[in-house]
Amino acid sequence: MHGSELKNDAIFLALDQGGHASRAAVIDARGNTLILHAETIETTYRGEDVIEHDPEEVVASLSHVIGRVAADLGDGATRLAGAGLATQRSNVVCWDRNSGRALSPIISWQDRRARHWLEGLAGSAAVVRRRTGLMLSPHYGASKLRWCLDNLDAVRAAAAAGTLAWGPMASFLVHRLLDQRPLLADPVNAARTLLYNPAGGDWDAQLLELFGLPASPLPRCVPNRYPYGHIRVGNLPIPFTVLTGDQSAALFAMGRPDFDAVYVNTGTGVFLQRCGDLLADQPGLLQSVVWRDTDTGIYALEGTINGGAAALHREAGRLGIVGMDAQLPGWLERHSEPPLFLNGIGGLGSPFWVAEFASRYIGEGDVPARLVAVVESIVFMVRRNLEVFAGDGRRPGRVIISGGLAVLDGLCQKLASLADMPVCRGPDIEATLSGLGYLLSGFSDEYRRPPCQHVFEPRPDAALKGRYQRWFEAMEKALGHHLQP
Repeated sequence: MHGSELKNDAIFLALDQGGHASRAAVIDARGNTLILHAETIETTYRGEDVIEHDPEEVVASLSHVIGRVAADLGDGATRLAGAGLATQRSNVVCWDRNSGRALSPIISWQDRRARHWLEGLAGSAAVVRRRTGLMLSPHYGASKLRWCLDNLDAVRAAAAAGTLAWGPMASFLVHRLLDQRPLLADPVNAARTLLYNPAGGDWDAQLLELFGLPASPLPRCVPNRYPYGHIRVGNLPIPFTVLTGDQSAALFAMGRPDFDAVYVNTGTGVFLQRCGDLLADQPGLLQSVVWRDTDTGIYALEGTINGGAAALHREAGRLGIVGMDAQLPGWLERHSEPPLFLNGIGGLGSPFWVAEFASRYIGEGDVPARLVAVVESIVFMVRRNLEVFAGDGRRPGRVIISGGLAVLDGLCQKLASLADMPVCRGPDIEATLSGLGYLLSGFSDEYRRPPCQHVFEPRPDAALKGRYQRWFEAMEKALGHHLQP
């Protein structure tokens, strides 16, 4: 459905499956959120590397929030013009294509269980980069699927019987939730498996051979906007028309992405994206598929910081902090000289790409000062990525920030002052659902979003810039090599 075809009373069901919760929103054709429900899900951590979700719990959580939406809408559900889902992009799962039963846990994007196996393919890193635009990393799906094939009896048995399906979590969820039980994959989620070639728009035979994975269990690749089937809201079958990733959907929260801005979405990890209409390359950054349908292709250069909110919560737990979220804004105001924190939670992402890096504090400070140091480490890594984004000579004009950590005025102001550019906090801290609503509307001109909730302008802050320089030098020393300025 295109914007010109929308009726003013059309509404959409937007579903967001995130690391901590599943959400369902009803959004009207003008971008107003009419109904919002959420249900938390559990994450299982076993050591540093094994991070999982229960597939049945995730499916149930989405079913429950859809049921609550149906109860709220009542007869108004007949106004639903379409539904869509955004998910964590690099999560993968194995399931039985006949019964829909999960044969593995949902393995989180944060999971690095196969990193030692992946080290054996280090000589093929350049091939992987050239064919996918990504790094050879255990955070992506291919090594996780290989681990399942090597270690799970149920997966091997299904492969032998010809009933195995595997791939992005998004494909599993639409298989379970839609009436037609489709086996389909969208470009955004497929691209995070290391098995998809964005230039060709399909699974890559050379990569499948490299990872030793059969092609037959993979879903069929289709565009982000596609007639996937129908999802039940109460007893009504609603057309399901959009499947994408959470970070990609968030880019559309204020309408079509601004190609001059870097979008920073803060959550468990922090993701930076700068959009364009062509696949581009910049050393140290990823090439990402943002959106692909029959008419439009949007791509992005992307940076990844693994230790976002995950680092804050990990350190708060380790330091015995209770009620951190309520106290952190005040700590950011009071602590003007915190220590430095070298943040390797989950491994170093862009532009360093070091799978194992020991986090450490440099300097002294009480517990609140140390949490401020963790916040500053996130700001420092965002600044470092912004420098790399400007490496092609096109310095970004502004930062647009969203996500859970964007509520921290102190973080936003530090970023504006350190980066010497305005930081715009969008109208929705949780941008994924709003962006998905815009995609469901077909880029409708009726879908109006206020351009910015608050703009943090740069301020002189010599002390912050001095700490960044010391952090940069400490990272060089810890990594054992010179970093390009």
